[in-house]
Amino acid sequence: MGPQDPVAGSVGTTAGHATARRRFRPELEGLRAVAVVLVVVYHVWLNRVSGGVDVFFLISGFLVTGGLYRRAAGKGSVAVRATWARQFARLLPAVAVVLLATVVAAALLLPETRWLPTVREIVASALFLQNWELAADAVDYAARNDAASVVQHFWSLSVQGQFYLVWPLLVGAVAVVARRDGAGLHRALTATLLAVGVPSLVYSVLLTASDQPLAYFHSLTRVWEFALGGLLALWIDRLERLPGPRTRVVIGWTGVAALVSCGLLLTVDRAFPGIAALWPTGAAALVLLAGHTGHRFGADRWLSGPLAQRLGALAFPLYLWHWPILVLTLVVTGREQLGLASGAAVIAASLVLAEATRRLVEEPLRGAGTRTALRTSVALVAVVLVLCGAWQALAVARTASGGEDVAAGSEDVSLTHPGAATLDPASAVDSATTAEAPLLPSLVGAGDDWSYRNGTWQCGPSPSRPDLEVCRIPPPSGAPPQKRIAVVGDSHAQQYTATLMPLAAQRDWELVVMFRGACPYSAASEVDPADDGCVNWNREAADEVAEQRPDALITLASRDVRTGPDGPTEQTPPGFVAQWWRAHDAGIPVVAVRDNPRPGFNVPDCVSREGRHSGACDLPRDGYYHSLPPWSTVPDVPPNVSFLDVADLVCDPQHCPSEVGNVLVYLDDNHLTATYAATLAPAMGRHLETTLAW
Repeated sequence: MGPQDPVAGSVGTTAGHATARRRFRPELEGLRAVAVVLVVVYHVWLNRVSGGVDVFFLISGFLVTGGLYRRAAGKGSVAVRATWARQFARLLPAVAVVLLATVVAAALLLPETRWLPTVREIVASALFLQNWELAADAVDYAARNDAASVVQHFWSLSVQGQFYLVWPLLVGAVAVVARRDGAGLHRALTATLLAVGVPSLVYSVLLTASDQPLAYFHSLTRVWEFALGGLLALWIDRLERLPGPRTRVVIGWTGVAALVSCGLLLTVDRAFPGIAALWPTGAAALVLLAGHTGHRFGADRWLSGPLAQRLGALAFPLYLWHWPILVLTLVVTGREQLGLASGAAVIAASLVLAEATRRLVEEPLRGAGTRTALRTSVALVAVVLVLCGAWQALAVARTASGGEDVAAGSEDVSLTHPGAATLDPASAVDSATTAEAPLLPSLVGAGDDWSYRNGTWQCGPSPSRPDLEVCRIPPPSGAPPQKRIAVVGDSHAQQYTATLMPLAAQRDWELVVMFRGACPYSAASEVDPADDGCVNWNREAADEVAEQRPDALITLASRDVRTGPDGPTEQTPPGFVAQWWRAHDAGIPVVAVRDNPRPGFNVPDCVSREGRHSGACDLPRDGYYHSLPPWSTVPDVPPNVSFLDVADLVCDPQHCPSEVGNVLVYLDDNHLTATYAATLAPAMGRHLETTLAW
């Protein structure tokens, strides 16, 4: 999102000449208005991405490159430090004010479950690193179910801040080299922008195809959009003279129409920023190339009108304000999407705050000078960081107040946090006499309660299969393991490592874990039939298991434990059975664990909102589990397979509770907390002893 610039809408080069001229372009401010309206409307009502952010990147490249080129052509240098000071003096005031308001509002309104990730993201936003924070989450399977943060939209501002740091250095270096070699600055800068822009576009296309969530937030996949804007700034004076006025009218309206329709016609949130991002950036380029047509039906006439100019002037603070207001409204109302009236109220509030920010913050500080604006903004950002530190300390204190950590303990039943033992008929624990104790994990730390977030894990590529990551948890004694157990599959299989870890620690077992998100251990791709990567991964994992010959293989017995219109949807796919037969042929016993219910809503958020023991966050058992497990009707189950049915360990006869024995069952909308999975250890131990005679 581009900051307000005192010459925003001004650009100028005369292609091929050493000097540059400046011309005000009101249609650019109107284009900014269209982009921000699209962003806000799509976020508030359509819950989609519009492509407007890509327009902001192009506009920034257009303005900044033009300004730097004019400076270098006229004075021989770009004055890097002065340029940084001017740019961040315009950028930081609104950013600091919005972050300050957001951290206070979020601390008051967000559920405890979202405190720690929100603190991390606000700090990252204040440091212009939010896109990398989100990129890390994009490759972290554990973070993919996190609700949108109140500052998620700062990812684009972080990319832009990084651009502001690098671009003056780039243009300055080109100016120095061109002057030293006696080359033309215009030609040298054009070549440089092509040299950085084309590889960035290629990388964007390739990474989007292989890992779109990571590509979306990656800085290098966006460089070409800034470079395209820069090339447009360098060549626009020559290009816009080529077509006649009537042709430019058509070009201008084509650009506007293409931009407005982009988010409706493309799956922007899944296809960007690859080749599809050429649509909105190309549309914006057409509007700028159309320029001033002088025609009464030209798009520039409308884009230069009072309303478009006013919205363009508010674009930056409006972009900053609309998202936290939207997210906090959804949190407070408990809704997933807003209606027409409530969405309009969010937009109206955002406009009011944007106007107040412009009048009371941006304009006064701009008038006070660059140094004063920078000092004031940095002071406000420091306050934001201090508040985040205090908030994090409170969150950590809440996390630590949960009591003993049964996940890191032993297989023995905890007296205060028995968890699944209160449902286990083989246990002596009576749920009616279990004393009330703090919830474990705490609601603050629930989202981070994954079994693999443990320092004992040793992960690396398989020596035989470099593309397959294999993790090991060695025996704590350091002695050769008494048994080796492999845990293979998706996150729902992987979560049972928390069940096995207490057993392994006491009995000197080694755990070998192979895990791929959304890819159950099957001969087919169960989640996405078109995902060849999952099929290939399963083939390599099966080969690795056969080569390692563990004493037992732990994987899932069923999947998709949801409620549907016709009742439970749980199944044991044929692909599961095929993998079990491969283990049978290799002489490896299989322990297949029944999958847990998938509530479909964030359980810790629900408990935070409704309170403990309210029953509002519990599930009806008969909506998720049939009385007979799905494998009971499968005719060709190999004899090496035994089944651990956890249905009676996560559900009572009527309900599947959100909390059992003072332990929170779910960390999100479908995964068990590592703490609760650890309380299944006694049942797992008995099963291994009786079935495998260990």
